[in-house]
Amino acid sequence: MKEIKRITIRDVARMAGVSPSTVSRVVSGNPRISIETTERVIKCMEKMGYHPNAIARSLASSISSTIGLVMPQGPGEALSNPFFPEALRGIIRTSSEMGYDILLVSHHGDEDGQVNAIKAMINASKVDGILLMTSRKDDKSIAYLDSVDFPYSVIGSPDNGQMSFNHADNDNIMAAYELTSYMISKGFRRLVLISGGKELTVTRMRITGFRKALEESGIPYTDDHILVGKFDEETGYNFGKRISDPVNRIDGIIATDDVLAFGAATALLESGLRIPEDVAVSSFNNSVLSRRCNIPITSIEINPGRLGEESVKLVIDSILNGTRGKSVIVPYQLHKRASTEGFTK
Repeated sequence: MKEIKRITIRDVARMAGVSPSTVSRVVSGNPRISIETTERVIKCMEKMGYHPNAIARSLASSISSTIGLVMPQGPGEALSNPFFPEALRGIIRTSSEMGYDILLVSHHGDEDGQVNAIKAMINASKVDGILLMTSRKDDKSIAYLDSVDFPYSVIGSPDNGQMSFNHADNDNIMAAYELTSYMISKGFRRLVLISGGKELTVTRMRITGFRKALEESGIPYTDDHILVGKFDEETGYNFGKRISDPVNRIDGIIATDDVLAFGAATALLESGLRIPEDVAVSSFNNSVLSRRCNIPITSIEINPGRLGEESVKLVIDSILNGTRGKSVIVPYQLHKRASTEGFTK
């Protein structure tokens, strides 16, 4: 006798184009699910002959209403960069307004450690969705979440070749292009870009914009224009010292983070160089470091709080309605300060 396949919540979710947790919410009568989604799920349940039993209803009532927030590094490293506390404020405020708690998870180690942390949260049914605070080339966490069809969103864009996913980001290519073009317009043509790891999508996009501006201005681009390390003050300081050597002298620095710019500016001033007369400095994030530095630093405002808010809305939309591949582009703004202004070469 042929065995009859039992229809599960996951089967219904696949047919309705939503997450299993959304089907569970429909089963439990959760009022936060839109009428359109509820009707679609119910129609699929009827078509497939799915009748939730007591166990299914029990599982539906145990939804956590919690989002797992995965920090990209250990908490000490991540929270020392002003971007993450600002983004975290937006995340916590918006999730609270929408009825969700945040479970903050850090990990020590490589990408595999991050994937294991995500697996642990999902397997223990601790969270209904995942929010990643960075994206990278061939991202293992994104690949895993796609493979298990679990709701998630990302602060950061898909890399070339990646499938589209729910994400909030700036137009990093255009922002870097605009900042580099501005530096060139001020007469600074021997430029370098200091950044964190090239595996991060944000780094790769900003390099693309930087290179485009150089080439359009007739400045030949080489790999020597890019100095890569960590997103920390020490990396900026060390590169600043290297740049201070007359043999390696350049006339302009574009740092992809204010922490890097602060370190580089400190090294330049310690070496007796003037900002911007000898070396101009500009950056991204427009954090308190750029505004309160001894010589205030020209910086791109990327609105981390807004990025946090939009990423939470996206993951909740994915949890409730099964939304996939949606993007929100948050505007940026260039703030010109003394590290580049008042002086044209």
